[in-house]
Amino acid sequence: MTTDERLEKVEAQLVRVRRLNRCLIACMVLSLGVWGLIQTFGPGTPWAKSGAKQIRANSFIVEDENGVERATLAMTKVGPMLGLSDANGKACALLGQNEDGPFLYLYDKNGNNRVELAVEENGPGLVLLDESGNRRAFLKQVKDEGPVLSLQGGGAAGGAALLVQKNGTSLLMFDENGKRRVGLAVEENGPVLHMSDANGKPRAIVAVTKNTPLLSLVDENGKQIWSAP
Repeated sequence: MTTDERLEKVEAQLVRVRRLNRCLIACMVLSLGVWGLIQTFGPGTPWAKSGAKQIRANSFIVEDENGVERATLAMTKVGPMLGLSDANGKACALLGQNEDGPFLYLYDKNGNNRVELAVEENGPGLVLLDESGNRRAFLKQVKDEGPVLSLQGGGAAGGAALLVQKNGTSLLMFDENGKRRVGLAVEENGPVLHMSDANGKPRAIVAVTKNTPLLSLVDENGKQIWSAP
């Protein structure tokens, strides 16, 4: 065998070795890919349970292009919470679930809580607050009773409450000290109007029972001083 023939034979062997190496590398890559898929989507993995459409974690944070946190979804000690923030990072809304039930808080541009909506065991409720956090309006559906609407003024202002219950409908008015001064109710026997002094004691009562009107005036000790009829 000449030198040229030996060189040609060696070159042919090198070509076959290169082809074999390429096949081995391809097989290794394919094997690694299959192994990775099995580890990710195989039996017993979270992806396998959800059809590769769920991500399981304890919290998620969403940032905008400036790196400001705009949304946070997390599991806390009291329950799941979803918080939304504005471009300055101030709270805008909070949706959550605690031991009493689901709730929703809404905030103004200064980050002050202004609206509270909750569903508790004894019924749903809606609260409106001013910029100082004082409750100004309250609407609640009381379980086995009826709706209650409460309005409160700011500072030294009084308030009012409207109740619709099984035994009738009532409208109550309070002074700046929280004392009830006027009470108007429609009861089973007819309408009744109570007017009280600064201490919250009734001083005048007007009622209509069936077809008979009644008027009663009392002193500060509750003693009747005049009545009609």
